[in-house]
Amino acid sequence: MKVIGYIRVSTEDQAEGGVSLEAQRAKLEGYAALYDLDLITIIEDAGVSAKTLNRDGLQTALSSLNNGEAEGLLIAKLDRLTRDVRDMGDLLENYFASKFNLFCVAEQIDTTTAAGRLMLNLLTSVAQWERETIGERTSAALRHKQSQGEHVGAPGLGYKVSGGKLEKIEAEMEIVDRILAMREQGLTLRAIAGSLNKEGVPTKRGGKWYAKTVSNVINREAA
Repeated sequence: MKVIGYIRVSTEDQAEGGVSLEAQRAKLEGYAALYDLDLITIIEDAGVSAKTLNRDGLQTALSSLNNGEAEGLLIAKLDRLTRDVRDMGDLLENYFASKFNLFCVAEQIDTTTAAGRLMLNLLTSVAQWERETIGERTSAALRHKQSQGEHVGAPGLGYKVSGGKLEKIEAEMEIVDRILAMREQGLTLRAIAGSLNKEGVPTKRGGKWYAKTVSNVINREAA
């Protein structure tokens, strides 16, 4: 049977062991060899969340199925495909209920049977519950920190977090003051960004300046 491999990592996943693109690719190749599947290609989505099905790699893989290039999709783990119950329902209805096979290295599922589809929905429901529970705990932790007067989130240009409080970084504050001064002189956000880039002044994270980046600095100081 010809199958298309699909692998995905989100930005957060990339640093975790066992779910890197290389690790997933190795698992797909090993599974295909073990079960005598013809793995014609492996399509990847790098640094992409599973919150939506509108991913370039996934859509390419699904289009390949529709075009008759393969009879099934092979993934390393169910959450590489989706973590949303509604999206999984759409995939089942439009692809894996009867048209194509879905193979999971971590979860042995046969989507051509009612029992297999039920198991797939149960696993997806659990995955969604886990994601939502983590989100609730994270929100509660952030609210608690805020109630204690602690700074939440990455500090902006000119600041660092020390002991939960914001402290100024004098060298970076000089850049902030320059931005504010240029704005007071009537320069546009784009002009300020262009000037900083021309001088080789890096942003807080070492990147290039854009109108939005400059706007963020100005608005932060005005707050």
